Amino acid sequence: MKGRFDIVIVGGGVTGLTTAALLAHGAQSDALRVTLVDASPRPMYQATDDVALRVSAIASGSADIIASFGAWDRIASTRVCRYEHMRIWDEADEADGPSTLRFDADEFAVPQLGFIVENVLMQDAILRVLDRTDVNLRFASPIGGIERDGERYRLELEDGRQLNADLVIAADGARSFVRDAAGIEVATWPYAQTAFVTHLRPQQPHGSIARQRFLADGPLGMLPLADGRISVVWSTTAGTAECALTANDDELGRMLSEASDYVLGDLAVEGPRGAFPLCAQHARHYVLPRLALIGDAAHAVHPLAGQGANLGLQDARALAEVIEEAITKGEHPGDRPVLRRYERARKGANGTMLHFMTGLNRLFASGSPTLGELRRAGMRLFNVSGPLRERAVKTALGAGRS
Repeated sequence: MKGRFDIVIVGGGVTGLTTAALLAHGAQSDALRVTLVDASPRPMYQATDDVALRVSAIASGSADIIASFGAWDRIASTRVCRYEHMRIWDEADEADGPSTLRFDADEFAVPQLGFIVENVLMQDAILRVLDRTDVNLRFASPIGGIERDGERYRLELEDGRQLNADLVIAADGARSFVRDAAGIEVATWPYAQTAFVTHLRPQQPHGSIARQRFLADGPLGMLPLADGRISVVWSTTAGTAECALTANDDELGRMLSEASDYVLGDLAVEGPRGAFPLCAQHARHYVLPRLALIGDAAHAVHPLAGQGANLGLQDARALAEVIEEAITKGEHPGDRPVLRRYERARKGANGTMLHFMTGLNRLFASGSPTLGELRRAGMRLFNVSGPLRERAVKTALGAGRS
């Protein structure tokens, strides 16, 4: 077909794959030739595998995005854990104290607050949908270089092949090769924290509750898994994270049981371990002519609220809608004025979430007794503030558009 636009998506994570699926199922799919490239091999999921270390908290609104092109049913029928309750408390208080923040699905007339899902399961389900489209999938295809070639981009793959694009979509993560090659600057805010992750078997049932305890060194997140275990994300000092990585299972179980204040009793280690340094970052520009950044390539936030994957999925939806609208109007989807519509729709919302997470982390990390009391008083007030609670939950559910 004459006049088709070549779109190359760089990055085969959940955000990049979702963008490809949305474009392939959009009203203007016939006007597009979509190619997705990723340096890693194609992700594979087997239901008999143990629960993967990398899981994400997926809001109901984000699940709706994935459902819109037919991938959510497989995810939901394979292995997910709905969480219907959320509890957030300060280490100076009890888990069921008056200042504990409580969110319950039935309070807001929704079936669940969200889902805990393995990243590789989401990738596999979306790829099964893409296999039934004409999207060209190129895994194990590292990019060696990218440059503007007139009104298009030319991407050089390390195996010598070339790809030409009317629009490049960078979904290649926080260390984005495409973003750096395009010369887009990034503002960074180091947290001086390292996230330690593992799975544990709690002595007491997790009750489909997502929990978070704020400690002086950083928050401890405890996410329920479908098999009764919990996935822990512990944002702490680099030294403590290193101790957690090298401790034996009994020692690590004791460390995390104490850090959780035994809210689920004794915790037994039943899973692999990993750690990664934390740093917030935000690209100064999301778009250039013929190029757009989405997901972690554009913004990276603290994991304390589990919003990273959800922000990326909202980016994917917004950009796909802008591209579809542009083609409908007879515009070039790679023109900067077109892409600026996407940037205006997402950059402010993402920046607000980024700075809110950064501020919240600093607030809870403060050792000031005065700030601690003010913090707990604010949490008690929040619990009885109907409109504020409703707004916060709608944002967390992904129910509203930015």
